[in-house]
Amino acid sequence: MQPHEHSVQQTGRKIRRAALIVFAVLIVGFMIVHFTKSFHESSLSADTEKSAGAAALVDVITVKKAPSTLPLKLPGETASWYESIIYARVDGYVAKWNADIGDHVKKGQVLATIETPDLDAQLNAAQAKLKAAEALVKARQAEAEFAKTTYARWKDAPKGVVSEQEREAKKAGYNSAVAELNEAEAQVTLDKAEVDRYTVLTKFKQVTAPYDGRITERRIDIGNLVTAGSGANTTPLYRMSRNHPIRVFVDVPQDAASDMKAGVSAQISAGSIPDRIFRGKVARTAEAINPQARTLRVEVDIANDDRALSPGMYVDVSFDMPSVGLLQVPAAALVFRNSGPEVAVVDKDTRVHFHKVGIARDDGNIVEINSGISADDKVALNISNQIAEGEKVTVSDSQESKNAVTSSK
Repeated sequence: MQPHEHSVQQTGRKIRRAALIVFAVLIVGFMIVHFTKSFHESSLSADTEKSAGAAALVDVITVKKAPSTLPLKLPGETASWYESIIYARVDGYVAKWNADIGDHVKKGQVLATIETPDLDAQLNAAQAKLKAAEALVKARQAEAEFAKTTYARWKDAPKGVVSEQEREAKKAGYNSAVAELNEAEAQVTLDKAEVDRYTVLTKFKQVTAPYDGRITERRIDIGNLVTAGSGANTTPLYRMSRNHPIRVFVDVPQDAASDMKAGVSAQISAGSIPDRIFRGKVARTAEAINPQARTLRVEVDIANDDRALSPGMYVDVSFDMPSVGLLQVPAAALVFRNSGPEVAVVDKDTRVHFHKVGIARDDGNIVEINSGISADDKVALNISNQIAEGEKVTVSDSQESKNAVTSSK
């Protein structure tokens, strides 16, 4: 055998030996992976079977009596004590304006001045007409006096000197003169009333503030034509409001409406004014439930001495509602079914029993219950709908339970 052939044979044997080693390693690896996978599947199956047989884990709280007062927090809206839209009372054009938006004004302060050439001419004409009527009265007085004197002479004349017809004619002349005098005096009264009317209207040349308040809108400028009245085709001059004190309107749910009486205290807070609480009292209510929203409109009055609150703000209004000694649970304890609201009571054997309950008051987080459970009962929170009546459960000691207990106090 040649040296070259011997070398080729040795190389072939080495390759076959390496292939066998690789094959053996692959076989061993496959077996390890297979048995490891089988072990994990078997372990997972056992855990699943164990979990399926274990009791469900639930969070529970203890039912407590409601405190003597319960907080009720609702959204509200501020409104002005007074709010007015000011229109012109006379026709003319703006000669001057003295108040702008944001200005504080006093009652009677002049806000603007209106020039009224037409009104001035009408007043002058009425005054001239009155003077003419007064002059006519004087003439009628003289005529009536002369007629009276004449009639007196003819009336006292001896019979036979004047005829009865002439005597009656003088009497008629006197009565006619008196009637004409009365007519002239009545015309003076009418003309004087007309002058007084125009004189009063001239006072409205100056637009004044009806009360102490703040200008919130100005719609006029110098030279603007203005028309008297408040119709659809007339432009208002100003809008103003009084914000001291200020009103807060709240829509209270029907189940709390019976407790809303005049004098109930309220605390008001606004997101734009952090770390400050405004205190007020219920001044009045609508005393009627809104049939659409099933709410009662309530008004709370606040002094607002520093004008910190402005009309139109959204605020939070908190009331301390009196409790009637009912039981309370978190809203998470309620289960709603076709038959109505229920709670899942966990007995001493940690079995679940569903109790129908009556809801007396619900503020969103805490619910007052008037029937179906007793104080110190254990009720489950956020219970799964897969848990059936009488099923055994495991009570959790989670933070959720602790938080629920804290929030119910």
